Amino acid sequence: MGRPDHTALLTTAFDRAVAVVTGGASGIGAALAAELAAHGATVVVADLDGERAAGVADGLRGPDGRPAGATAAAVDVTDPAAVSELVERTAADHGRLDLLCNNAGVAVGGDVADVTLAHWHRVVDVNLFGVVHGVAAAYPLMVRQGRGHIVNTASLSGLVASPLLVPYSTTKHAVVGLSTGLRVEAAAHGVRVSVVCPGVIETPLLDSGNPADLPPVAGTPDIRAMLTSLLGAPYPAPALARDVLVGVARNRAVIVAPWKARAVWAAFRLAPQALIDQSPGRIAALRR
Repeated sequence: MGRPDHTALLTTAFDRAVAVVTGGASGIGAALAAELAAHGATVVVADLDGERAAGVADGLRGPDGRPAGATAAAVDVTDPAAVSELVERTAADHGRLDLLCNNAGVAVGGDVADVTLAHWHRVVDVNLFGVVHGVAAAYPLMVRQGRGHIVNTASLSGLVASPLLVPYSTTKHAVVGLSTGLRVEAAAHGVRVSVVCPGVIETPLLDSGNPADLPPVAGTPDIRAMLTSLLGAPYPAPALARDVLVGVARNRAVIVAPWKARAVWAAFRLAPQALIDQSPGRIAALRR
């Protein structure tokens, strides 16, 4: 059976929407930008790499196949003033902000005993405070509007135990907590909040390793090999983007995809002790 066609749902939800996507120069961010543009949204592609963000923006196409007229911005999400300026400028240029996708992230892994404080600070600054800065900038604006949707990218690692990825997993658990708690508060103001928890997705993050400007960490896993061994072949980013936007259109609180990730999450909720107790043997086998 083929995938259901959600074109009508997505067009209704996103046609003429004004959206900002951070981490939009590659991977999930670029796929989200493309899917939004394809359904009529006005997209601002934001990334630390402004040149690559501009390339993505230039390549976006609207529903008619013509250039979508997207724009790009070079933004460091660890800089709250820069994120605030991005949000305020977008709202000023377009009269509103309908959707903010806090998607920028980095991977940090390895044995916790060998991870330095510099690694911890980097992953918390980008993966957690990058989201906090987006929320701090966009949420008050959306409250004043009386509407809007904040979409925070976490990970399946934010829902289940993730050995050898503990720094990364820590930040993603925090993003899940931020998102679900804020969703409850935001409902009274007409603002929606969703958190995205993808499984293994085919993106550059799978091969990036730890940040290159930080010291090497002993025992850093081959993330692609480890996650593929545990969860199967990576899921295409464009397919995930469509799943995510269907979930956003339906106002899902927690969006988990693909189905293998949902199965792991379900198993962990049913028997967390069993999965945690089995993990040391699996990790030892992967190390061998």
